[in-house]
Amino acid sequence: MTIRRAIILSAGRGERLRPITDTLPKPLVKVGNKSLLAHHLEKLAKAGVKQVVINHAWLGAEIEQAIGDGSQFGLQVIYSPEPEGGLETAGGILQALDLLSENNQPFLVINGDVFTDYNFDNLLAKELNNNLAHLILVPNPNFKESGDFGLAEKKVTNQAQFTFSGISLLSPLLFSGLEPGRSKLAPLIRKQVANNQVSGELHSGYWNDVGTHQRLKEAIKHATNRITR
Repeated sequence: MTIRRAIILSAGRGERLRPITDTLPKPLVKVGNKSLLAHHLEKLAKAGVKQVVINHAWLGAEIEQAIGDGSQFGLQVIYSPEPEGGLETAGGILQALDLLSENNQPFLVINGDVFTDYNFDNLLAKELNNNLAHLILVPNPNFKESGDFGLAEKKVTNQAQFTFSGISLLSPLLFSGLEPGRSKLAPLIRKQVANNQVSGELHSGYWNDVGTHQRLKEAIKHATNRITR
């Protein structure tokens, strides 16, 4: 099985990056010579993804204008507009589920505001087997006091050991019974972690949650150093 569909979660307001995000949606903030969204789309296309859903709530027209139909990346990009304020992570995925789920096949989920050297090829060839999700975890960054999840024999635990990267492979069955509207992904995942139905892996390479001006500076510095090497 090879995963062909993905969603990039792009509905956040980006309050901590204001005033930049007053006129520019956070996923279009540039790191190096291209936007966060462009970095993701290029990597997804290279890995073999064919169709990408982008949800949006804040300045969505700007995202659609910048990315278009995805042909510039060799992809088919479909948009899932959300009401003002957005639907949160799980609510946004649920709204777009018909666009993502092909014969109940898993799909890739990426937070639009992360910048990483994680290789999506690894995740696209992953088999969920009896699991409902596979999470990419990273060592806790210096801006977090504790982690989100733990790992034990390739299974995710609810110990606060590592940070969830915002990158995952999810089964549509994870959303069974979820009512439409605003809802977060973490409680759904934690429930299935308790049921021993979530696998995971640790990525020890570069990862940055570009949520503040300082972290944006760090991401730009990393990208610049990589280009000039």
